[in-house]
Amino acid sequence: MSDDAQPKPIKANSLTWRVTIYAGLLLVASLLGFVPMWLKYRECSASLSEAEQQLSLARRENTLASAVIDARRGDYEPARQAASNFFTFLRTETDRGNESALSHAQREGVQALFNQRDEIITLLARSDPAAADRLSDLYMSYREIMNR
Repeated sequence: MSDDAQPKPIKANSLTWRVTIYAGLLLVASLLGFVPMWLKYRECSASLSEAEQQLSLARRENTLASAVIDARRGDYEPARQAASNFFTFLRTETDRGNESALSHAQREGVQALFNQRDEIITLLARSDPAAADRLSDLYMSYREIMNR
C-alpha cells in the first residue's frame, strides 16, 4: 500500500503545478491584452477632456455672440439672459483656478471684462440701444483674450 500512496501525491502535485502554470499564463496573456487597452483609454480620456473644455469655451463664446446679435435686433431680454449666462460661466471658470479651461493669462485677461458686467446688464434691462455696441466691444475683447 505504501507503493500506491506515493505516486498519487506526485500526480496531484504535478496536476496542481500544471494548473498553476496555466493560470499564470492566462493571467499574463490577460495583462498583455489589458495594458495596451488601458494606455489607449488614458490617451482617449485626456483627449476627450481637452475636447470638452474647448467645446465649453466655444459654447460660451457663442452665447456672447448670440447676446450681441439679439441686442442688435432689439431683443434685449434674450440678450440680457445670454450675457448674464456668459458672465456666470466666466466667473465659474476663473474661480476654478488651475483646473479651469482658461490659462493663467486668460484668467487674468478676463478680470477686466467683469468691470463691464453690471453696466451691460443694466443697459440691456433698460432696452438701451447702446448695449449692442458695448456687447460688440466686449465680444471683441473676449476673442482677443482667448486667442492669445
